[in-house]
Amino acid sequence: QVLLVEAGGGSVQAGGSLRLPCAASGYTSSVYVMGWFRQAPGKEREGVATRDKNGRAMYADSVKGRFTISQDNAKNTLYLQMNSLKPEDTGMYYCATAGGWLGSSWNYDSMYNYWGQGTQVTVSS
Repeated sequence: QVLLVEAGGGSVQAGGSLRLPCAASGYTSSVYVMGWFRQAPGKEREGVATRDKNGRAMYADSVKGRFTISQDNAKNTLYLQMNSLKPEDTGMYYCATAGGWLGSSWNYDSMYNYWGQGTQVTVSS
């Protein structure tokens, strides 16, 4: 079992920045990949970024160049640095883990086995 707790959400104006941490605990040795997903009201959950334990990262086209995924292994914490935020970035952001590299399937939420409760991000224009 892996427990994930996200934080750092809030309300910002367009162009602003937020950093979301996701703290992992429990059977973290089973985790190979940690990722971020988001879900806007009335829309399906979508992959934002993912990162494996070796630092290999993948991003959704919509966030490339603006968001950075990183990890502090000593603290078992995943981060999502979000810069140049846009209103379309608004949504509930979730942290998730998987036990192996997912390749081109990284953005399918069904490939992840543990999820956090989410943190809300609201970007106003």
